[in-house]
Amino acid sequence: MAQGAPEEGAPAARRSEGLAHDSLLELRGINKRFGAVQALTNVNLKVNSGEVMALVGDNGAGKSVLVKAIAGINIPDSGEILFEGKPVHFHGPKDAAALGISTVYQDLALCDNLDVVANLYLGREEINSPVPAISEEHMEQKARQVLKDLNVTTLKSPRLVVASLSGGQRQSVAVARSVMWSAKLVMLDEPTAALGVAQTKQVLELIVRLKEEGHAVVVISHNLADVFEVADRIVVLRLGTTVADYAIGDTSREEVVAAITGAKFGTLRSEAPAEA
Repeated sequence: MAQGAPEEGAPAARRSEGLAHDSLLELRGINKRFGAVQALTNVNLKVNSGEVMALVGDNGAGKSVLVKAIAGINIPDSGEILFEGKPVHFHGPKDAAALGISTVYQDLALCDNLDVVANLYLGREEINSPVPAISEEHMEQKARQVLKDLNVTTLKSPRLVVASLSGGQRQSVAVARSVMWSAKLVMLDEPTAALGVAQTKQVLELIVRLKEEGHAVVVISHNLADVFEVADRIVVLRLGTTVADYAIGDTSREEVVAAITGAKFGTLRSEAPAEA
């Protein structure tokens, strides 16, 4: 996959190779501008089924814009999006969701005053017939099953109110909601931000479980320790373009940091005045 470069003459980053996965999502030459600001420039990206891909970059690198483009929120100005090998065109988030693309943002979008079952089914409640009534028992059974499939063992009951849950448990509920509705690609925006050690471990185990279940997972994170623990590939975004795509076993934290900061490409300049 051709990669954009931060400036003319910058060396090409090593690509990840040998991954035995089927391509699920591919972005080709994605561009997005907001007024005078060019947020994304010729972004190329590939996400494979059954792998965890980490998207990293400094603040302002364009990660959020890119994720929202995949989620159908930011419609690209140009470029091509392929899903399962076929070109797709998003007109809004519902189009992405219909394909099986789900995004878990940092705020998780959970209702604190409702229990786990109600959050999993929010807006999609099962209704009995002929007398209209919510099928509480069947919904709870399915909720228990999806939590069991994801090996979420810290929730004693799906009838617990979300307000009573820890940060890690809330992440688990948000991810379970994505999986419950047949998500093929799950994007997690800073999933371990502000979590303690035990809660972070719980979320990382959940990410691995998603991979084992065959889902494609994109993790947006500043925490390279977490990234190196669960990711198969690392894609680096810098100044709105993709500058590196590494297989996790072929790189190091130092090399990733160099790509993030631009040191790898010789883009850092001394601010000291030149000698006469």
